[in-house]
Parts: sequence; structure tokens; C-alpha cells
Amino acid sequence: MQLYSTNNRNIKATLKEAVMQSLAPDRGLYMPESIGKLPEGFVEGLQNRSLEETGYEISRLLTGDEIPAADLREIVSKAIDFPAPIVFLDDNRASLELWHGPSLAFKDFGARFMARLMSWFIRGEDRKITILVATSGDTGGAVAAGFYKTPGIEVIILYPSGKVSDLQEKQLTTLGENITAIEVEGTFDDCQAMVKEAFSDPGLHGKYDLSSANSINIARLIPQSFYYFEGYRQVMHTGLDVVISVPSGNFGNLTAGLMAKKMGLPVKKFIAATNINKVVPDYLESGIFCPRTSEATISNAMDVGNPSNFVRILELYHHDLESIRRDITGFWLDDDATRLAMKEAYDHHGYICDPHGAIGYKSLDMTREGEIGLFLETAHPAKFIDTVQETLGITIPVPESLSILANKQKSAVLLPPVYAAFRNWLLSR
Repeated sequence: MQLYSTNNRNIKATLKEAVMQSLAPDRGLYMPESIGKLPEGFVEGLQNRSLEETGYEISRLLTGDEIPAADLREIVSKAIDFPAPIVFLDDNRASLELWHGPSLAFKDFGARFMARLMSWFIRGEDRKITILVATSGDTGGAVAAGFYKTPGIEVIILYPSGKVSDLQEKQLTTLGENITAIEVEGTFDDCQAMVKEAFSDPGLHGKYDLSSANSINIARLIPQSFYYFEGYRQVMHTGLDVVISVPSGNFGNLTAGLMAKKMGLPVKKFIAATNINKVVPDYLESGIFCPRTSEATISNAMDVGNPSNFVRILELYHHDLESIRRDITGFWLDDDATRLAMKEAYDHHGYICDPHGAIGYKSLDMTREGEIGLFLETAHPAKFIDTVQETLGITIPVPESLSILANKQKSAVLLPPVYAAFRNWLLSR
């Protein structure tokens, strides 16, 4: 598998180089030189394949011959050992639940696959990898769980103080061992900028062998494409055109869906669903991309003002706005409208959405006759228990994996949103 930098197509990398470096030397994101088509009959045969088998075939197409087939099959098997079920709300609307993994968020697909892929790449090597990751919510918990006690790898997670839910914070600040949390007195964009600057800082290269587990790393996107095929498999019997709504923050999730479409998944339309941090819906409307400072909302994982993966979407469509518009529609809600959507899903269908899934749910009002809409339910609603219970006026059960966190002691390093402070901390360790 050959990849190139989105800043310079002449900068190339193997899959191992791209995964272990995360960012290209010129700070571009790595993209596959080509995305192959799945063999004829693959989509029609989805009914007869498990999620694991589908994931193996897709990852084999994307990774080429860089990883022996038996090893790749084992990586997928150990990473994706949980389901992604569909729940129908009515005949034309369904939730694709992606929170059945260990951290109860869709990020488990990417984090667990990446942990095993990285471990395979450094097998037998005498080196220590330091993974830097910025999180606006669920990435941190999934990465912490996915890499916990992984030999040869330590993880440093940066998250914005006061802007993740209590349970999300406990997931990334209570493990210890090879997991360290940095509480940044700023926004997710500040955290993301600090991580990116660290990668381009030559003063750190002698002390750290750095990589990232954010969706800037192509290894995150490969397994995220799996569940689009799995969702389609569960609704293909309807014979309806499929529209998929993707709650979006850094837009890695949507990029993975678009890659699935390029491989041959027959999705009619994607909806880029977000909150008031709506730079991509604004771009789809105006044709102008204007990053801005993110604003805090109840759907905090989408509080991103400068989504990194937007450039990958441009690359997939050769920077052709009209081609992008043919496949993607924008949608957004503010907090009040998000709460109303949560109530509507519960009152009309008895379904409990988290704030992110609720925006995806409401965006499916845009679907037409002859279409079935899937919205990605990206996190268990209990991860946002205060917002969900207050909005719906009910008490929801908390899964044991979350409830046991309540009495655990948070451990985090508090830093200002300034790269120099983070750099000094790294060099002082």
C-alpha cells in the first residue's frame, strides 16, 4: 500500500511509515494513492459474511500485501470482536449502534485495530512508541482502552478541561499504567494544535518516537469503513436506496464512509450532521471553507472548528465541490434543537439517543420516498447521562463498565493551552 501527503503528492510512504509517523514530514495527512474496487458480487454477498469477515476483506483491499493474510485476519479478529447492530425506529429510519465495544463508543473500531496493527509493526523491535492523542470526548476513552498495557507503547491524551462529560473524563484519567492524561485549559482545537506542533518539533525527536491515534492517522479510517458495509448488510433486504447520516466532528468517520463508497458500497447519499460548529455544512452551502474557534455544546465530540479530515474529503473528490455536493449534504442543530430531537426520538419511537446520534436522527427528515435512512449512534447515551436524563425526564441504566468508574480517582496533568507548556512537560519527564 502506497500513500502520499495531502500537502505534496511527491512525498510517499508505506503503510507502516504512514501509521507509525501519523503525519507526513510536511504536516500533510497520508492518503492512499488509490482505493481499489471490491470484487464483483461482494456487496450482494454481504448477507453471508460476518462483520469480521467483511472487515478482513476490506482491510486486505486497502492494505495490499504489506501484511501477511493470516496476520491481518488475526488483527481484525482480535480488534473487532463486538457487534454493530441495526435498530429500526420505523420502516424508513434506523440506528446503526456503534457503541457495543469496550469504551461504548464507535472509536473502539479504530483504536483497537490501530493498537494491534502498531503492535504487529513493532514486533521484535527494541523501541518505545509514544502516542499523542487529542480528544473532544470519546477518542480518549477508546484509545486508552485499546492501548492499555500494550507492550512498547505509551499513550498521552490531551483533552479540554470542563468540555467532556464526567464519565468520558473518568475513562481516560483513571487507568494509569501506560496511559497519561493532560487536562488542557482550552478547547479541543487547542489540544489538536498542540499535538500537531509536537510532531513537527525537531527538539522532541531525540527523546520521543511519536505517533498519533487521532483520525489524522490513516489506521483509524480503515476499520471505520467496516461498519458502513455492516449497516448496509442489515437493511439491503428492504430494496430501498440507502442514506447514511454521520454525526461529525473531525470528519474521520465521514471520510471512512466515503472511502467505503469508493470501494463499491452503494450509498445514495451521506449527511454530514453536526452542531453549531458547522464549518463543513457552511462549506457545502457556500463553497468557502472557513475554520473558526470551536464553541462548546452538549454534543461535545463534534465541537471542532477546524476538522483535520476535511482535506482528505477534498482529495477523494479531487477538490471538485460539485462532486462533493452530489454525495454529501450538510445538516446542523443547536443545543435546543438537539434536545427536541432527543425527545422526539424517545416520545415517538421509544428510542434513547445520545446528543450526537440525535442530530443524525433528525437529519433523516431530509430523506425521501424510496429511501431508508441510517443514523450512526456513536456513543452509549449513559456517557452523557446528565444531558439525557434531564432532557427526557427519565432514569437510564448505566452499563457496569461505566458505573465502576464513578468512585475511581482522576489523575491528570493540568496545562495551559500553550504548546511551550506541553513541550516543557514532555522534556522534563
